[in-house]
Amino acid sequence: MAKSHSPAFVQLVDDARSRIRECSVSDLHKRVVAGPTPIVIDVREESEFAAGHVPGAIPMSKGVIERDIEERFPDPNTELFLICGGGFRSALAADNLRKMGYLNIVSVDGGWRGWTGAGYPIEKPN
Repeated sequence: MAKSHSPAFVQLVDDARSRIRECSVSDLHKRVVAGPTPIVIDVREESEFAAGHVPGAIPMSKGVIERDIEERFPDPNTELFLICGGGFRSALAADNLRKMGYLNIVSVDGGWRGWTGAGYPIEKPN
């Protein structure tokens, strides 16, 4: 079941979405299968990531991505796919990275719930 969000939060996300690129979980899966594997950054909390994630995804939660992105990916032209639980936090993070000068940020609409709902492969720590 999808989480119900407050109207102000939805308005904030919709505003961010007006300035960013998005793709569907199906689009991301096609990129993963076709190769080379795209860079996927999971902006969910550490505990969410630990419970399962897109194979090869890099954990960098919404709370730290803006702080750590330049060290990990200094080239603002690097294509980065951001995923969260449903596409809201990733949209906000994508907008912030856009403001920081990153030019190839894509938020995955539908997020983790869409990915698992489609039956795509997942990865869990051992």
